[in-house]
This record gives sequence, structure tokens and C-alpha cells, in this order.
Amino acid sequence: MSDIRMTGELRTDYDCETSGLPAERWAEAVFKVGSEEIVLEISVEKDVIVAIMVGEDAAWKGTLEGLKKVLRGEIKAK
Repeated sequence: MSDIRMTGELRTDYDCETSGLPAERWAEAVFKVGSEEIVLEISVEKDVIVAIMVGEDAAWKGTLEGLKKVLRGEIKAK
């Protein structure tokens, strides 16, 4: 059996919760809002890589450290 390198958790305002979802290399969460799809993907292959996608034409992908810098306004998302 493979090593569990990360776990996932999902909570909603309906008091629905699931936790401890095991993953070895990657996991993604997909949310559908009307006809839009919002996807958050995490990969732990070598470095931690985060990808955020909204629909077909809007996406950001980079390292966890890069995402932190984007959120703090230290660098601009490309």
C-alpha cells in the first residue's frame, strides 16, 4: 500500500463534513456554481503545487510558497 502524504477535509454550512480523505500524490476539490466549475488541485509529488481553475480560461498554478506570495500581494498572479 502507498504512503498517505496528505489528507483532505470538506465542510459545508449544512453541517456536512468529511475528513481524513487520504491521498498519496494529488487531490482535487470541485465546486459547481451554476454553469461554472471551480477546481482546487493540490499535488505533493516533489514540492507542494497548487492549481486553481475557474471555468475553461482562468487558471493559476504554482508552488505553495508562490500562492502565499500572491495572496500577500508580494507578487502578481500570471
